[in-house]
Amino acid sequence: MVECKQKLVHEITHNSQLLGIIISADFKESGIHFFTPNTLSQQLAYMRHPAGKMIQPHVHNVVPRQVDYTQEVLLVKQGKLRVDFYTDQQEYLESHILESGDVILLVQGGHGFEVLEEVEMIEVKQGPYVGEHDKTRFTPCDF
Repeated sequence: MVECKQKLVHEITHNSQLLGIIISADFKESGIHFFTPNTLSQQLAYMRHPAGKMIQPHVHNVVPRQVDYTQEVLLVKQGKLRVDFYTDQQEYLESHILESGDVILLVQGGHGFEVLEEVEMIEVKQGPYVGEHDKTRFTPCDF
């Protein structure tokens, strides 16, 4: 099932497990909005401030953290991309279309993509990347 953009913030879940969060390019709220619980190793927030707003200078302290899963954020700068969600057992669940300006946080489970229109995107994830040891590839569902 391919869903079109209807919600400005859409959480994809399966059996109470958060698989991903999609933030539409149309989301516009004043202030700071965190979309992730404090327990995730990757945090995702939206910020909108008026001109003149001061954000106090700061440094980040050394805080040991344990990362069990690689979580990634994709920002679609331009184009159209279908993201397919799978369970940890590689069973297909659902698909969503991402368009220019959309952001997705991939939390758990499996995922795959099909480029529907030439796409430019930025990816942010925990490192260091350990190559093929970092993921298990599998055959996508047959649409």
